Amino acid sequence: MKERIIFHIDVNNAFLSWTAVYLLKNGYKKDIRTIPSIIGGDEKTRRGIVLAKSPVAKKYKIVTAETIYSAKKKCPNLEIYPPNFNWYHEKSKELMNYLSNYSPELEQFSIDECFLDMSGMKYIYNDLIELAYKIKEEIKEKFGYTVNIGIANNKLCAKMASDFEKPDKVHTLFKDEIASKLWPLDVGDLFMCGKRATEELKKLGINTIGDLARYDEKKLIKKFKSMGEYLHKAAYGIDDSKVERERGERKSISTERTLNKDTSNKDELKDILYKETLEVARQLRRKKMYAKTIGIIYKDVLFKKYSQQLTLSTPTNSDKELFEKVLELFNNSFREEDIRLIGVRLSNLTTNKESQISIFDIEEEKHDEKFQETIDKINNKFGKSLIEPASLKLIDKNQKI
Repeated sequence: MKERIIFHIDVNNAFLSWTAVYLLKNGYKKDIRTIPSIIGGDEKTRRGIVLAKSPVAKKYKIVTAETIYSAKKKCPNLEIYPPNFNWYHEKSKELMNYLSNYSPELEQFSIDECFLDMSGMKYIYNDLIELAYKIKEEIKEKFGYTVNIGIANNKLCAKMASDFEKPDKVHTLFKDEIASKLWPLDVGDLFMCGKRATEELKKLGINTIGDLARYDEKKLIKKFKSMGEYLHKAAYGIDDSKVERERGERKSISTERTLNKDTSNKDELKDILYKETLEVARQLRRKKMYAKTIGIIYKDVLFKKYSQQLTLSTPTNSDKELFEKVLELFNNSFREEDIRLIGVRLSNLTTNKESQISIFDIEEEKHDEKFQETIDKINNKFGKSLIEPASLKLIDKNQKI
């Protein structure tokens, strides 16, 4: 098996950097990256928060997601610039098009970051680390802003590497560097280790990623269920996920909801996830398919998207089974911060349910499927949420960490 080489490219301070480029391009005399400035929404609306801050503003202890009112109290001469999302999407597309010249295997992870699978490119480029420096400098010269590039043997480690010292850096996190570079970090720095999971891990005396790697995996799984398995593997830098570029046929089913008001209220978010799970499960059954991978999609108040997923041993299209896993994911990955969008995604779809159940479970499974089919028929005819199994509302009682 050939060794994988993955790049993770992340724009440094994207919204502020891209706004600075736009202003300079249109004759503005100041580079807002060199003055106390922020990108912020309208103070009169719910978007009156700091979306991005300049390095100078950071010195005043201004932080992202705080209110503009609070930021101005810290720095009275703070200059505020509105976000320009049309421009951001234009710059994002420009960057992705440029990077695709170096590898056709590109997965856009968010508006300002992506993965490149460079595994097959090492036969074209002699030194991939040297190439990363070349790409970084070309972006700076060609587009007028800086990026960080993380290089590793998988996506997880490449992502972690790019988050090391910023800005304008190239970092590596190869297999033989896990102990020296990854393990000393705070356990909360591990990708997709949410605030709640971090708190619970620290109660167990797990303070660093190294502590997590050395902890008994069975105990982690008992406490965090499938998320425990992810955390333990991630602590060792293990990740087999592929760089997936968009390809023809749709290979997933998803639904997302933008909230009327940003919220971190767990009950409200779980209720939305419940309804979204019913929706995607119904679509799945309509296609006579089963899902093996379940994921939650979040977008925070800074418009940053992140997600977490888990893979089942047996594919399913059951409302109950899917919602159990969605809640498990949520309880372990939610970062305890305001969310403006949340969604559910089913992938790794199949038409075969490769189930290995005992003969005593067959009749029960047939009964459940028949019951589910009846509910779908009624909902499809009279309204998609006319009937909801009451048992699903009770699942959350057994999903506490």
